[in-house]
Parts: sequence; structure tokens; C-alpha cells
Amino acid sequence: MAIILRLDRVMADRKMSLNELSEQVGVSNVNLSKLKTGKVSAIRFSTLGAICRVLNCQPGDILEYDPNTADE
Repeated sequence: MAIILRLDRVMADRKMSLNELSEQVGVSNVNLSKLKTGKVSAIRFSTLGAICRVLNCQPGDILEYDPNTADE
């Protein structure tokens, strides 16, 4: 997929655990884990906004476009 999720990197930079982020964002650990590992095909803007609010980041810090990666 041409979109790469960098949530794990941003969480590590902020020293935040999946459980802590899950509690503060209001999204289940399972859904955040899938997002963290890139095993999702979509994300709600409200979820993305909540993650950015909690992690004090921009969507571009979490999402990256790689034109050299083939779309599925």
C-alpha cells in the first residue's frame, strides 16, 4: 500500500503505550493495534483527530505516502 502508518514511531517518540493512547483517545486496544501495525484500510477523521490531539502531532506525522510502494 502506498500509505504507510507511522503511529508506532510517534508513540515511541512520546513514550506513550498503546493502553494509554487507547484510554485517552477512546478507541479499543485492538483497533489501535491494527492501526499501529498498518493492518487497516481506512481511518475515521474523528479518530485521526483524537490521536493527533493526544499525541500533539499532525496527521502527516502519522501518515506517509510512498509512491514506490505498489497499491494493493
